[in-house]
Amino acid sequence: MYTVKTLNPISPNGLSRLPDTIYTLDAEAASPDAILVRSAKMHDMAVNDNLLAVARAGAGTNNIPIDELSQHGVVVFNAPGANANAVKELVIAGMLMSVRNLAEANAFVSQLDSADAELGRKVEGGKKKFVGSELGGRTLGVIGLGAIGVKVANVAKSLGMRVLGFDPHMTVEGAWQLSSDVDKAGSLNELYAQSDFVSFHVPLNPATKGLFAKASLAVAKPGQVLLNFARDGIVAADALAEGLASGAIVRYITDFPSADLIGHPKVLSFPHLGASTHEAEENCAVMVVDQLREFVENGNVINSVNFPNMRLAREGHQRICIANSNKPNMIGQLTHVIGESEVNITQMHNASRGDYAYNIVDVDAPVGSELIDGLRAIDGILSVRVI
Repeated sequence: MYTVKTLNPISPNGLSRLPDTIYTLDAEAASPDAILVRSAKMHDMAVNDNLLAVARAGAGTNNIPIDELSQHGVVVFNAPGANANAVKELVIAGMLMSVRNLAEANAFVSQLDSADAELGRKVEGGKKKFVGSELGGRTLGVIGLGAIGVKVANVAKSLGMRVLGFDPHMTVEGAWQLSSDVDKAGSLNELYAQSDFVSFHVPLNPATKGLFAKASLAVAKPGQVLLNFARDGIVAADALAEGLASGAIVRYITDFPSADLIGHPKVLSFPHLGASTHEAEENCAVMVVDQLREFVENGNVINSVNFPNMRLAREGHQRICIANSNKPNMIGQLTHVIGESEVNITQMHNASRGDYAYNIVDVDAPVGSELIDGLRAIDGILSVRVI
C-alpha cells in the first residue's frame, strides 16, 4: 500500500482514480509515499525518506521546493495544459472588458435608482461615456507559446485580430497546435512596438522577472493594454506605474492584485481566477493523479518539472528505477553493478535533464538487497527503487 497525503482539497473525480487496494489517502500522514498539492506552501516541509513524488494539480510550482526534492530523487509533476482553456477564456474576457469599458459601465448602472421614472433616459444618456472599440483588426502580442499561449493566440485569430507570437523555446508540439496565421516576432521589442495588447504566458524565473520593464516601455506602442494572467513580477512595478501615469499603458489587467493597484482606475484586478473553474480543477486533478499512478506503479515519468520525461512498456521480471545526478560514467557504473549481480538487463533507458538524470532498467530475475545496496553506494545516486 502507498500512502498519499493531500495538502489541499483535490477533485473527488481525481482522487477516485486511486484504487483503495493500492493507495491510502491521509491528509495528516507524517511520512507519505506521495503528496498531492494545489496551492499549499511546501518550502518549510521536511522531506521524508520514503517520499517518491509530489504532484501539483495545476501548472505553476512556485510553492514547491523543487531543488531540495530533486536532491532526494523525488519527482515533481504538474498538469500543463489542464487549465489552459480556463485561462484562455479569462484572457479574452479581460480584453473584452477593457475595450468595451464593461466594468465602468456596470458600475454606472449599479448606482442608478431602479425606481427612478427617468431610468430609461439616464441609461441612454449615460452610455455615451462608455463607447468602446472592437478587437477585430487590433494586434495582440502573445509572449510564451505553451499550452495557454497557443490557445490564446488561436482564439484571438478567430476573433479577427492580428497575432504576434514570441517564444524562443517553443516545443514541436506547440508549433503543431499553433495557427499558421500567427506571425512570429523576432524579438520582444518588435512585439512590444507593434502590439495593441500584450498577454504574458511564461513562468516566473530570473529570466522572466521584469520581462516588461522601463526599457520595454520606451519601445512599446503608445496606448497599450497589458494582460498578466501568468505570474506577478513579470511586469516590473516601476515600469507599470510610469506607463499608467503617462498613458503609455491605458489598461493593466491582472490576476495578481497588489496594494498599489487596487482601486486604480486603469487597472482591472481579479483574485487569481485563472484556473478557478470546476472543469479546470477536475482536469488538473485527473491528469496529475494518472501521472502519479504511472510513476508509482510503473516508474514512468510524464510531465515532470525536475526529471526527464520517460515512458517505457514493462518487459522482464522486475523494474529498477534510478534517479541520479547528471555526472559522467553513471550508466557504466550502473550496468557494471547490475552485471556483477548476475542479473540480465532486458531493456534499459536513460535520459537527463539539467543537473539530474533518470533510468529505467528492466531485469529478468528478482533483484536482491545486495544489488540495491550496490547501486545506492554509487556516488551521485539519489534514489533507487524496485517495482
